[in-house]
Amino acid sequence: MIYPKIPLAQSIIEICVAKGVKNIIISPGSRNAPLTLGFVNNPEFNCYSIADERCAAFFALGIAQQSQKAVAVVCTSGSALLNYYPAFAEAFYSQLPLIVISADRPQTKIDIGDGQTIRQENVFKNHSLYNANLTEEASVENDLKINKAINKAIARKGPVHINAPFEEPLYETVSKLNVDVTILDFAKVHNKISSDEILKFATIWNVSKNKLILVGVNKPNEIDAKIIELVAKDDSVVVMTETTSNLHHPSFLNNIDTIITPFSNQDFKNVQPDILITFGGMVVSKRIKAFLRKYPPKHHWHIDTLRAYDTYGCLTKHFKVHPNQFFNQFLPYTIPIKSDYHSTFEKVAILRKRKHQDYLKSIPFSDFKAFEKIMPSLPKNSMLHLSNSSAIRYAQLFDINTSITVFCNRGTSGIDGSTSTAIGAAVVDGKQTVLIAGDIGFLYDSNALWNEYVPKNFKIIIINNGGGGIFRILPGHEETPVFNKFFETSHCLTAEHLAKMFGFEYSVASDEASLETSLNALYAQNEKPSILEVFTPTRENDKILLQYFKELD
Repeated sequence: MIYPKIPLAQSIIEICVAKGVKNIIISPGSRNAPLTLGFVNNPEFNCYSIADERCAAFFALGIAQQSQKAVAVVCTSGSALLNYYPAFAEAFYSQLPLIVISADRPQTKIDIGDGQTIRQENVFKNHSLYNANLTEEASVENDLKINKAINKAIARKGPVHINAPFEEPLYETVSKLNVDVTILDFAKVHNKISSDEILKFATIWNVSKNKLILVGVNKPNEIDAKIIELVAKDDSVVVMTETTSNLHHPSFLNNIDTIITPFSNQDFKNVQPDILITFGGMVVSKRIKAFLRKYPPKHHWHIDTLRAYDTYGCLTKHFKVHPNQFFNQFLPYTIPIKSDYHSTFEKVAILRKRKHQDYLKSIPFSDFKAFEKIMPSLPKNSMLHLSNSSAIRYAQLFDINTSITVFCNRGTSGIDGSTSTAIGAAVVDGKQTVLIAGDIGFLYDSNALWNEYVPKNFKIIIINNGGGGIFRILPGHEETPVFNKFFETSHCLTAEHLAKMFGFEYSVASDEASLETSLNALYAQNEKPSILEVFTPTRENDKILLQYFKELD
């Protein structure tokens, strides 16, 4: 076995081994050479080389998202580290275990005009669960900091930063370890709800006729089937899910905006919940947020082992347990109550579905029409990734086969990193993976294609409407040079030459017929990764979508 000669690098690597950190994403550099040599030459690790640090960190998030295990990213000193920040913030808000390990110059070299030096310590302090600022020499104190960082990333599901200063020479190796590291056990936390609490909240539940369960970003197969069935058959319960909830039942409402957008103020008052129960991550729908903020429930209970955001301004209880534990403890104490809450929404959903189908028959080719064709075409048992802004919002308006798992970086809702995350996820999952992205989101993360790990069955569908289409449906849109250049970012670019450069199969579609043909060809070809670029009319998409919501009533 080959080890880096620098003891501090040995300590970091050996503690990662002890903690079961397997996947290491390394961006080439010199100052991180001791770490690179140690990780790459140790068979305990799966090492990936991603040159662009921003892409590397999102690639790591994709792996963490699918494996639910801590992933480390390793970079050289200087501005390289700062490129991790978008993914670092996403990991914080999406509760994904990301370990940033940055090589640094010794403290004596900082702020004296030396090359590739910045103030690296605590650069992520606003979003970091822990910052391990190490000293040059291996020590028990350093070991404890490294342990604490990795333990927190795993136990609290979030990002941490380990900053390690190395002095030259950096590339020397030895054949034997010369450190004896200290290992700290994980602190075990057993949260539970007391019987008294269960009885107290069950009493509230049992007299409430309107109960809304709203599910945000959620891992597939996370909720027990018996729980799903129990809440689904309760007449006083309405369950609203999103595409990223990965939670399915025929009675659940999965097209939230389609259902509630046409409601009048009186309609909203009539369906105002007595109890709101939330679990999962961030919610996409602005309309459901506006509804619950204007017509808040008397009780809002959030279920999460770690955090509870007061998204709707009415949070009254945080149950610090897994949803399965909560419902398994809670539901046996509940009793049926006569209510028309579920049936009221069910009637609305039936009406909206008919109006939805009628409207789609009447519109020309557009973003909306493209999604109508794309969503049912997705291969069963595949994984779908969605970029932010328009793509995730259009997807919310359509049903999706329950065998398909759906993901999107909704922690910060940024357009950066969607492609990198999808590729990282595809690498470890192995399923047929499809990314649907807008043109701006795709171009913004085009360096994601610059790696050798893209699976042959990885597909990207780009909806190219010539700019940031999301801005056309937001208040304030005017057809002016300022809007087109500084908000929409109008362009005439395509992905054709990027596809050729990075070895992707490339095809285009610009109407319904060519889209159907291209989708069939896209899924049939698995010899190399593929890009299908769908061109839609820039100046018609927003009108078609906005008219859709008017036609639903």
